[in-house]
Amino acid sequence: MHGDMHEADILTRVGGFLACYYLLAALANSLAARHWWVSAGDEQRAPRRAWRILWWVAAALFGALSVAAWTADPRWWRLLSLPAGLRDASDRALSPAVLLIGSAVGLAVFYAGRRFFTRPAVGWLGLNAAWLWLGLSLTDVDFLAIVAKPDNVPIVGLVFLLGYFTWLSARRAVVNDARRARQLPPIEAEDNEQVLVWPDLVYIELICMVALTALLLVWSLLLPAPLEQPASTVQTPNPSKAPWYFLGLQELLVYFDPWMAGVVLPALIIFGLMAIPYLDRNAQGNGYYTIDQRKFAYLTFQFGFLVLWIAVMMLGTFFRGPNWSFFGLYEPWDVHKVEALHNVTLAERFWTDLLGRPLPAAPAGSGGARQLGLSLLREWLGLMLLGGYFLGLPPLLARTNRAAGRLLRDVGRGRYVITMFLGLTMLLLPIKMLCRWLFNLNYFVAMPVQLLTVPHDGHRPDLLQPAPPAPGLRRVQRVAVGRDDLVGDGGPQSSLETAAAHGRSH
Repeated sequence: MHGDMHEADILTRVGGFLACYYLLAALANSLAARHWWVSAGDEQRAPRRAWRILWWVAAALFGALSVAAWTADPRWWRLLSLPAGLRDASDRALSPAVLLIGSAVGLAVFYAGRRFFTRPAVGWLGLNAAWLWLGLSLTDVDFLAIVAKPDNVPIVGLVFLLGYFTWLSARRAVVNDARRARQLPPIEAEDNEQVLVWPDLVYIELICMVALTALLLVWSLLLPAPLEQPASTVQTPNPSKAPWYFLGLQELLVYFDPWMAGVVLPALIIFGLMAIPYLDRNAQGNGYYTIDQRKFAYLTFQFGFLVLWIAVMMLGTFFRGPNWSFFGLYEPWDVHKVEALHNVTLAERFWTDLLGRPLPAAPAGSGGARQLGLSLLREWLGLMLLGGYFLGLPPLLARTNRAAGRLLRDVGRGRYVITMFLGLTMLLLPIKMLCRWLFNLNYFVAMPVQLLTVPHDGHRPDLLQPAPPAPGLRRVQRVAVGRDDLVGDGGPQSSLETAAAHGRSH
């Protein structure tokens, strides 16, 4: 549990903040209603009248919520809280797979309807919905315990800033694309006024420095420093989380080996970013926002940044609790919650589950060539799938897909191969994560790491003997399926399988 507070205790704790929060939202909607009316010409005021009325209604609603929060009266509880049924349904519906797929679908919907979603009225309406949802959720004790942590407060603000700037960049791109269709220059070409570093830029930087210093001072007074107990080797935090900017990598450790999630994938990200100027030969879209002229670049960047980085980071920040289990936003963090997972490899799915045969394995003391051959036989399906994915899919797309064929003609074969390798590797991340979530499939190819080592003492490493169980556990052999289970001294506790125990790696 995050805590055990009653309704009156929660309102007393957050009532003052919610009152100011809703008051600022009401003031913002009042200014928006006035701006909608003043900035419109005579011919535009009639169509904008409905939006202006809507912003006044939103201002009145937020004002009423501000008064209710200020009184801290439990009788206003239902008005200030999300319905319990809606919160429970949200916790039941959410899962890591739903979050990842929902993020990708949301990006696709936003891209397809960008001309609608980038309208100022639609954007402001979405911001009001986000404000209302956050305010009503803050009266839930479990939600409040997550977002009110000193570590997570700035992340909540960053989420709103990220949404705003993503919308703003898309808005500028849509406007530029519309101007281009009318044979007009982009906005950046008209807004090219030059100013002097002194005094214009220096004054602005000085004002920003003073304002930011004041903000940090107020922040330090209102929120305590996120310091925990002194580090101890006998007691570690549960959950033990990395800083928020590394939580994406920590989440990837659930699905990949440490060398893959912590070394290979970050190295490919750095390599891909460095290779962009040499791979991209599209001269359009330089110096101004556009989507129509750079659709592939826009979708690739937004998918990699928003879905594979921001969404995964949000998953590790707000949805991972004790034992790194998944919890809903309104679900109490129960340290006893255990997810019963039995992760298997693709080879086990094929040989054991499909064919009903044990995995091909060399007898003890076999030569390295025989061990390698039987390992390749065991993993032939995964090797074929990965080979077809990386080697067969690029030429197939070049022949069957118009966009891929045009990319091959524009950039050449070398750049095309590198671009497709980086793109397919990026797509392999969500594929691997979804296979883990939906089918408990943890490895496409599981090759023993001992095959890559050379014994220095004249003896071959024994590839078939699994690692000894941890203290307090005894090993029980499953003859039917050819897998080992670790069972506690007091009886079966969990079905634990790790790649390290079998000497496996990606």
